Amino acid sequence: MENKVLATVNNHEITLEDLSRFLQSLDPKTSAQFQSEEGQKQVLEELINQELIFFDAKEKGLDNEDVFLREVERMKDSLLKQFALNQLLTSIPVSIDEITAFYEENKSQFVSPKSVKASHILVKEKEEAQEVLKELQEGLSFEKTAEKYSTCPSKAQGGDLGFFSRGQMVPEFEEAAFSMELNKISEPIKTQFGYHIIKVTDSKEEGTKTLLEVKEQIKQQIIGQKQQLIYFDKIAELKKIYKVEISA
Repeated sequence: MENKVLATVNNHEITLEDLSRFLQSLDPKTSAQFQSEEGQKQVLEELINQELIFFDAKEKGLDNEDVFLREVERMKDSLLKQFALNQLLTSIPVSIDEITAFYEENKSQFVSPKSVKASHILVKEKEEAQEVLKELQEGLSFEKTAEKYSTCPSKAQGGDLGFFSRGQMVPEFEEAAFSMELNKISEPIKTQFGYHIIKVTDSKEEGTKTLLEVKEQIKQQIIGQKQQLIYFDKIAELKKIYKVEISA
């Protein structure tokens, strides 16, 4: 993909790659706010502002000040430490035999409790819940009714809450959901949030996840274990080379 030039400041180019790198440096929630065309314009404006500050700092000679140079050295040390750690702890091989052995020895880790998939419509008052229930009984689809009346953010998905197991919902909601037949609609259920009308659309019984389902999870666990061993073995080796003194 062409690295399009978006702006120039004092003959220095700001590119699409610069903009993408800036967005990637943000946490996912913040980054998501700037994905629109207008959001990207705001990011570009900020990059331009930063370049202006940069050139002004260069003009004033701030890059030669002792405080700045000491901070640069500290940052270089920190970056080198991180780089060395990455070099030490990346590209650790894990074989399928290791993954299979881990799975067989730790099957209890991969038991999935019973779960149900439910949708709900949440309203504040019982009278309103009864009116909503009446519309459902008259034939309005659950999804449309949720979009129309529910105060829960799940209304955007037609009230769908996805799968959940016991302990993830408030007790009154959970008790109703786990005792319902599939595709039946509940009477209004009161919780601390208001009144819920619930529809359970699917369920999964307790069972052990297959090796295929947890293969990547196991791989990451084994990598973590190996990284820890490699790290402490390296530290032990280095302590024999470099003198360590701890001041009281």
